[in-house]
Amino acid sequence: MDILKALADRSRMRIVKALLAKPHGVNELAAELKISQYNVSKHLRILREAGIIKVQPDGTRREHSVVPAFRERLRKENNTLDFGCCSFRFDQLPD
Repeated sequence: MDILKALADRSRMRIVKALLAKPHGVNELAAELKISQYNVSKHLRILREAGIIKVQPDGTRREHSVVPAFRERLRKENNTLDFGCCSFRFDQLPD
């Protein structure tokens, strides 16, 4: 799945916004975004397959964070991903 398809869902955009601020576990994201743990896990899998996030074991937890290449792309493009057909402004994502 490509980045555009992965970001086409509002919940996934909200998850990326939270992960841009700091790494989170599934339970933290579910509580912060008021989304079920099941759905958060499903969305995280899609974001991981698109190459937007990575998972790092931390003891019994799994920390999810945005991959450095994606962060760098956002930095270079002033917090905007432009796909020609549409663009995502990461400084204006929904809460």
